[in-house]
Amino acid sequence: MVAATFTLQPVARHLSASNCKIGRAMVRQLVPFFSLFGGMIFLMMGGGLHAVLIPIRGQLEGFGTFQLGWIGTGYAIGFTFGCWFMPHLVRRVGHVRTFSALTALLAVSILLNAMWVDAIFWIVLRALSGFCFAGCYMVAESWLNERVSNEQRGQMFSIYAITTMVAMAAGQYLLILAEPSRDLLFMVGAILFALALIPTSVSKAQSPAPLNEAELDVKGLFFNSPAAAVGAFAAGIVSSTWGTFGAVYGQQVGMSSAMIASLLGAALAGSVLFQFPLGKLSDMIDRRYVMAIAGMIGIIAGSIMTVLTQSASFDTPFFMAVVLYGGMIYSIYSLAVALANDRAEDDFVKVASSLLLVYGIGTMVGPLMAAQIMTIMGPAGVFTTTTIAHAAFGGYALYRTFRSERVAEDDREDFQTIGFAQSATPESYVYDSRALSDPYQLEPEEEMPAMPPPVTVRKL
Repeated sequence: MVAATFTLQPVARHLSASNCKIGRAMVRQLVPFFSLFGGMIFLMMGGGLHAVLIPIRGQLEGFGTFQLGWIGTGYAIGFTFGCWFMPHLVRRVGHVRTFSALTALLAVSILLNAMWVDAIFWIVLRALSGFCFAGCYMVAESWLNERVSNEQRGQMFSIYAITTMVAMAAGQYLLILAEPSRDLLFMVGAILFALALIPTSVSKAQSPAPLNEAELDVKGLFFNSPAAAVGAFAAGIVSSTWGTFGAVYGQQVGMSSAMIASLLGAALAGSVLFQFPLGKLSDMIDRRYVMAIAGMIGIIAGSIMTVLTQSASFDTPFFMAVVLYGGMIYSIYSLAVALANDRAEDDFVKVASSLLLVYGIGTMVGPLMAAQIMTIMGPAGVFTTTTIAHAAFGGYALYRTFRSERVAEDDREDFQTIGFAQSATPESYVYDSRALSDPYQLEPEEEMPAMPPPVTVRKL
């Protein structure tokens, strides 16, 4: 037995050395972005708290469902406009100043929510928040795009997506610090936005190059990949409906602040769990079939939650359905992007920017549509809204499989995780997925140690 242990030690040393080199390579890639990631963590925590607090406090202040829907639509309008205006601002004053100014405006806007409670004023403030978040996301993503090599870009964007999603979920849980009727939570949000200023403001890292304006070809998008366009529109409806009324639903059915935070967190967890498996499945079969499957699962999960709402049963089966529901909500957009890229000729940024505009229009429609349905059906109307969208895009994707052939295998692009679709900007798609190689590839000067010769394990 001693001989067997001794002869296997070179293999163990080789694996340990390899893992250490991969780890050191990743650490070196992450070090230049510590300030950026630090700022984004505070920003997303503040954003998560802001997003869940506004509709809950609005309902406590007597806002109607239709007014809350306009608040959600206001954010979508501001975010969509910000995506196309922000390159002008960044070229004028630079990345760091843009990020600092927009983050300061976010702190001001959340404090103004506490100072003056008025539905129309809150709609304007929420639009301002959407505009500011679009700029902050674009600054962060352009920073990553320029500073990361092609070999590491896919992995770094995955880390970025996971970091922002976890930070947003953590921000939602800050709702338990105080009663939503108090102004303390608005102050906490302002503090988080102020903290987001510090890492990037004191960083010595050089600012990236100015942003490029994204070209649009919505007509070409609908002509080349109508299923992707419809999927992006439906993704905008379902994500904005849940983002605006998820917390309102929890409040209307009598959930505590902790349960509401868990409700929203479970939906985000579903995105992490299901987006990658659905993407890999779409790499193996026609993506439109996977979109139809996602739509069907979304319908089933929404129906289960509707039934459990009527029986006021909010235990383990309900939250399991929420995880499944969230997984479908936040995966649709990634599938739509992958399908559109399969049929794109060369300009992936133009295709993705057009998809983002269609998605943005969907986010404007979703809250208003949900507000009307919830006025008639009550809290469960949020699931009825998303069920209609799931059925429409899933059925249309299935219909398209009979109208056109799937893309040839050689022309198909590997699925790329988008992360949180509501934070996607044109800068998210600057890199061409065809240029990416193995994300774990080491730098050229770091060669893997040679494997030791085979060993023979001698039984004693």
